[in-house]
Amino acid sequence: MAVTASIRESSAAVVRASLTGGKRDVKGMLFAAALLLCLLTAMFTLTILLWDVVAQAIPVFQKRSTGFLTNDLASSPDKAGVSQGIWGSLVIAGFVVLLAFPVGIAAGVYLEEYAKPGRLTSFIQLNIRNLAGVPSVVYGILGLVVFVQGLERFTGGRSVISAGITLAILVMPIIIITTAESVRAVPSGLREAGYGVGGTRWETTRHHVLPYAAPGILTGTMLAVARALGEAAPLLLIGAITGRLASPEGQTVVERLQGKFTAMPIIIYGWSNEVNKPGKITGLTFEDLTSAAIVVLLVIVLVLNAAAILLRNRFEKRRQS
Repeated sequence: MAVTASIRESSAAVVRASLTGGKRDVKGMLFAAALLLCLLTAMFTLTILLWDVVAQAIPVFQKRSTGFLTNDLASSPDKAGVSQGIWGSLVIAGFVVLLAFPVGIAAGVYLEEYAKPGRLTSFIQLNIRNLAGVPSVVYGILGLVVFVQGLERFTGGRSVISAGITLAILVMPIIIITTAESVRAVPSGLREAGYGVGGTRWETTRHHVLPYAAPGILTGTMLAVARALGEAAPLLLIGAITGRLASPEGQTVVERLQGKFTAMPIIIYGWSNEVNKPGKITGLTFEDLTSAAIVVLLVIVLVLNAAAILLRNRFEKRRQS
């Protein structure tokens, strides 16, 4: 491996020298420096924002401990917690995984491996890319009309079921696009090898194309889940609770799915608009609780991304072997 890498580096150096005539590529160096500067600026800004949020959230976890994670919504910063928001966000993520992943991945594979090139295929691909750029509030209106009002008998109206289906539809174009791009990046020789040993199109796609494209597909799907977890506008239109929410004690799973709900972005939005009056016991304000809720949401997203990275590394090792 090391010898191969050194040979590639030396070959790249020879090609670069032949293209530049042995002179320094000043424009290329300036462009690389500009890219590095942009990266450092973005990282510096992100670090400052994260430090400010985490610094404000630390006192909340110190004074409230696990109570902040296990308590329900309340009107006092001394008692308010994010347990209902965590449950709502995880259920929404579950709907995205169960609905958007299979349909989005299957659609992406079909467009690249089975659909015949033509005007209809190009028209479908163009519309999918356009749907990926539609503002999320438009999907919120779709969910309000179709799932909250039209299918209220099945979804329960303003419920987490309606929210989960709406966000699954929101991120589905992203999953389709990333799946199609990952499948397109698979070398054609890999397909030809599968056909050469007598494999059918389905067998070649299943055993050769999909394992090779799996890392890219997983990366795109996890980005889609992260977007779904951070969306607030569609949830507000569907009817997520921004204030107090009744305790779920005594409710069955179906009743909770069809009942009123909230999610982490909605809690963050609601607390950010509260009056910053310190609590009588802890002295915390809703501004402090907002920072702590942001940290909790970031942890949830990072945990899901970490799981995707582990799966991606597993597929990459299998592909290399």
